[in-house]
Amino acid sequence: MSLTSPSLLPWQQHDWRHLQAYAEQGRIPQALLLSGKNGLGKRHLANQFAYSLLCEKPRADAMACGRCQRCLLLTAETHPDFIVMAPEESGKPITVDQVRQLCVRLTLKPQFDGYRVIIIESAEAMNTNAANAFLKCLEEPAERSVIILISEKPSALPATIVSRCQKIRLAVPGKETLDAWLEQQKPECTASDRSILSDLAQHAPLLALKFANDGTLSLRNTCFNAWVAIAEGRSHPVMVAETWQKLPETALIFWMTSWVIDMIKCAYHSQSPLLYNPDLYKTLQASAQRLELKGLYQLYDLLLISRQRLGTTLNRQSLFEEILIQWLQLNQRK
Repeated sequence: MSLTSPSLLPWQQHDWRHLQAYAEQGRIPQALLLSGKNGLGKRHLANQFAYSLLCEKPRADAMACGRCQRCLLLTAETHPDFIVMAPEESGKPITVDQVRQLCVRLTLKPQFDGYRVIIIESAEAMNTNAANAFLKCLEEPAERSVIILISEKPSALPATIVSRCQKIRLAVPGKETLDAWLEQQKPECTASDRSILSDLAQHAPLLALKFANDGTLSLRNTCFNAWVAIAEGRSHPVMVAETWQKLPETALIFWMTSWVIDMIKCAYHSQSPLLYNPDLYKTLQASAQRLELKGLYQLYDLLLISRQRLGTTLNRQSLFEEILIQWLQLNQRK
């Protein structure tokens, strides 16, 4: 990432002031935990803080200058005192061997005067042995070293690790901030689509932009049409599940869960309630009016269980078949 003009994302100003205060007060934490949902730019903020600590002459706002020798090394990804540890493959754990290698590096002094910064991405992915080995690193702090843990699920980290960290949880930006930023990044995106993308991304800007670029909205609409076709008896659950097994399972479970939640809301409110999918209101409301509320709650429970099963050895097609068959049966009840 180029450091010619270091910058923050618009919604990170408050969190940056928090980090800036550490530097101004000379209280740089030995371990810092940045948490928050996917799509808020946790790694971007961690990078900016790391760069500022490693820079020879930070700017007045504590951002890295982008021009000194050390910043140039960061740009070239060759700075010896900047270390990143992450799962070797997506969905895989951080292993004890990775942590042990890190601990060995931390026994050496930083090569430059100043700090050495270690970023641990997806910190919750440390397996039990890795977490135990990492705890020893925290209990015996290395000289002039700052460890920044990044986690979407901090509750999955051992309490013994979390208790040794200063904590910053990134907040979700307001709608106006998100819309303005998304419009700047994707000017051809209509206001209506930006609103839908924001809802789909649960108001996480980077995730909303990703969805705008990868056709997620179109895919979600296609899946919803298949969902409605099952309810109307125009398509079979097994056939749809066979198609869906090739799609991102986490997104599909979230979409179905959001549709069921919205139908439950519609069942309780005669006026337009606050929905995950306001663009699908008419169809969801019509479904809510003819379906048994108890059955919707049962389907919701199944979706929550299915979300917990993601990443296990359970066959994805079987998982979707179970959900879609229950959805069909709910629509067939008199």
